[in-house]
Amino acid sequence: MSVRVKLCGITRLEDALLALELGVDAFGFNFVEGSPRRIAADRARDICAALPPFVTRVGVFADELPAVMEATALLAGLNCLQLHGSEPPEACRGIAFPWYKAHRVGPEFRPESVRLYRCGASLLDAHVAGRRGGTGQTFDWSIARQVSAYGRVIVAGGLTPGNVAAAIEAARPYAVDVNSGVESVPGRKDRRLLAEFMAGVKRASQAAEGRA
Repeated sequence: MSVRVKLCGITRLEDALLALELGVDAFGFNFVEGSPRRIAADRARDICAALPPFVTRVGVFADELPAVMEATALLAGLNCLQLHGSEPPEACRGIAFPWYKAHRVGPEFRPESVRLYRCGASLLDAHVAGRRGGTGQTFDWSIARQVSAYGRVIVAGGLTPGNVAAAIEAARPYAVDVNSGVESVPGRKDRRLLAEFMAGVKRASQAAEGRA
């Protein structure tokens, strides 16, 4: 099965439509305070409304109240939440929307810790002190294979057209998540970079299927 792709940090409709044309499966809208790609819920709603059915619309939040996330998701037309803060498992279980948890992979990360969240997928990002995400840094992709024993894995953090094939080879993920690696400036996606990224995903997916 082909590796799925989530394009995060969507701020413009033209970028979403370009990504759709190139085969992106999911779109991430950042609602984290202080992010250069943060988007207002009504603006996200306008973009989501222009996307066709069967496309996943993900809201990215960090340490936000469940009621706030749910209200934002309803207003913006989202169908999934990405929890990218330090949310404990017990704070996540009562959320009334589909969600998955992001984990920052550093020296203290333990693959088995993802079991505590009891969700169908785990996103792995690089740990950088004082940063929640969007660092442009990679991590040891082989750790993703260990995490996959507990569910589907989404690999994020520093992915680019130049390294995504190697990441897929090493991690064997369910999906990859790209943001700054296909941008010309923060919040503005680059057609050439995104096309090259998608081509790299396709090549790596085909190679993996050939080995199966």
